[in-house]
Amino acid sequence: MVGHYPPHGGGIANHLDSLVRELRKRHEVHILTYGTVKPRDFEKEFVHQVKIPNIFGIRGISFALLASRKIVELDDEFDFDLIHAHYVGTTSYAGVLAKKKINKPLIITAHGSDLDFMSNLPIGRYFVKKSLIEADEVISVSHYLAKKALSLGARRVRVIPNGVRPLKDSGERGEVITFIGALRRYKSPETVIMLAKEFPNERFCIVGEGDMRKELEREAPKNVEFLGYRSDVGSILSRSKLLILPSLREGFGLVILEANCLGVPVVGRGIGAIPELIRDGKNGETFKSFDDLCKKVNRLLKSVKRRRKEGVFGREVSKKYAWERSAEEVENVYRAILHSP
Repeated sequence: MVGHYPPHGGGIANHLDSLVRELRKRHEVHILTYGTVKPRDFEKEFVHQVKIPNIFGIRGISFALLASRKIVELDDEFDFDLIHAHYVGTTSYAGVLAKKKINKPLIITAHGSDLDFMSNLPIGRYFVKKSLIEADEVISVSHYLAKKALSLGARRVRVIPNGVRPLKDSGERGEVITFIGALRRYKSPETVIMLAKEFPNERFCIVGEGDMRKELEREAPKNVEFLGYRSDVGSILSRSKLLILPSLREGFGLVILEANCLGVPVVGRGIGAIPELIRDGKNGETFKSFDDLCKKVNRLLKSVKRRRKEGVFGREVSKKYAWERSAEEVENVYRAILHSP
């Protein structure tokens, strides 16, 4: 496996952590990430790293070159069956370069910002297209991303959604309206600040860190609380009436399933892969404009019965996204590639 991995944070690291936990029940799995990091004690011998300069503009290219060499070295020692790179771009290009030297199959998983953002950059587009063309198999976490991958040169794409880990339920209910995500422009957290001003009698909490935090804190009314980065997402969602997801781009939207598994309906912008997870009027609501968002939120706040009904349906939706099932589907891709003539 090549990509972000704990102790790194973020969506890809969490995805990879959960996938590896499942695959390790039946396979020996090694991970190559960037360092310097301290691997967890139980997997020290399986986590490898390359140190790259922390200079914007050359970090990615440096990783592609150094990681490809490291994959070749590790293959000499462990004789891998295949390479699976997570994030289409310089990370996957490391796999492309290594594949040419060790002649092992390359699988690539597209996660979201790689195809939504990286492919729009001049040099990034080269790494994305080259990776998609050279890969033996491309996996995407949503149908939305699958269409993008095909338009960028992938020969075929297998859709395997993320799973959702069980979250601890604190038992508290319905106190706040919540946002969870990076405090960056593409997540549109300022929309939640605007919403808080429209509903001054409701409490809002914003969970996450990012370069917009100070700006948001200056603009926020008194009914907004900033919690920063939190690992106890379950306890926060447990006491939420609603989750707001106003992202301007979203390749999957795992937080939708995390909220749903605790019976919390989600109001999300109807873009990217969000409509694939929110069954409008069933486990949440989608919106197109800020006025539309206010109407949907107001309707849910006025009806406890409606929130409860959408929360119950959300629990059923979340059960369909188990990591055991996702890992089995990934294994099927591995078998098909390894046993193909």
